[in-house]
Amino acid sequence: MNPAVVSCRSCEGAALEVFLDLGTTPLADRLVEDRDAEEPTFPLEVAFCTDCSLVQILETVPPSVLFQEDYPYYSSFSPALLRHTRENVAALITERRLGPDSLVLEPASNDGYLLANYVEAGIPVLGIDPAEGPASEAQRKGVRTINTFLTRDLAQSLQDDGVSADVIHANNVLAHVADTNGFVAALEILLADDGIVVIEVPYVRELINNCEFDTIYHEHLCYFSVTSLSHLFERHGLRIRDLREVSIHGGSLRLFVGRGGLQGDRVRSALQSEFNHGLQEFSFYRNFQEDVERLRDELVALLTSLKGAGHSIAAYGASAKGSTLLNYTGIGLDLLDFVVDRNTHKQGKFMPGQHIPIHGPEHVLSHRPDFLLLLAWNFAEEIMTQQAEYKELGGRFIVPVPSPAIV
Repeated sequence: MNPAVVSCRSCEGAALEVFLDLGTTPLADRLVEDRDAEEPTFPLEVAFCTDCSLVQILETVPPSVLFQEDYPYYSSFSPALLRHTRENVAALITERRLGPDSLVLEPASNDGYLLANYVEAGIPVLGIDPAEGPASEAQRKGVRTINTFLTRDLAQSLQDDGVSADVIHANNVLAHVADTNGFVAALEILLADDGIVVIEVPYVRELINNCEFDTIYHEHLCYFSVTSLSHLFERHGLRIRDLREVSIHGGSLRLFVGRGGLQGDRVRSALQSEFNHGLQEFSFYRNFQEDVERLRDELVALLTSLKGAGHSIAAYGASAKGSTLLNYTGIGLDLLDFVVDRNTHKQGKFMPGQHIPIHGPEHVLSHRPDFLLLLAWNFAEEIMTQQAEYKELGGRFIVPVPSPAIV
């Protein structure tokens, strides 16, 4: 695996070591409307920066291609995510004493799923999102939204107009931006002197330890540790003051970042733990390709065995991670009959690459597959609760990560 001549997305150094090659894949969130349509594909290689410890993919697909007008991801379709968000917002309103004179800003605000909680509490908000569909839905909910990307120039323009945020949320967006340093600089510009940036990112430690390779796709340009994030923020005059590990999305970090101030005990402890476990060394990542190949072979063998025994199999979750998993493993219509998803914007379309049809969840009971592969395994508990009747009728679930298991 030979990486292209690129520089690190954070420190701009050239010391990148490739440790995973998932081949050439279609865009994970670009659902197909015509089963016979041809799709563009892009290399999906992952590298480690030995200078600043950032894990990153080498390919950069233009944001205008990734976040097109019919971008299908709407956060509000996940009750678990809504609950997770609501609890976070409630705590911040109390801790930061937010009120009608405050301002909460969120880049990548999607359909307003998070900021709507502040609107209900009478706290002014501003969302920024480039995807027209989700941004329009946010406006419909009363969430003031600018339909564009957050850039350094936009941040400067907003600051010139008097915008200064007491709280900035950046949930699962830092990994998506092509200009990593420009985005962090924009956060610094828009943050009030005593404000706080609350950031959530999937934790690369959990990705590696639990073989969560399907978290990797072209929208996710970076995969963060506390070590790599600390280097990134300090470069822009910001500091991680506190953090929490949260279970969502297979294991994530919630970071509280401000201008200077003390680095909290949990941050120091996390940095020491990462050092002890070698997350700042290439050796931590060296064998990941073998782990991914082993999971692929086990999952394909399991599904092939079940299919060979006459069982029917479908999948739940027309997710981006599901696209990565299906395309890397080569699991297609020979093994899966269909995929279901609650998101009505995805129903009636086909999965990228494998072109498996997507239906609403009611299709599970009407067609009664013997097994349901949980592509959205990060919401496994929620899905199995929704599909309790299917289980009572004898249906079984297959959780593919960290190793294939029937539950």
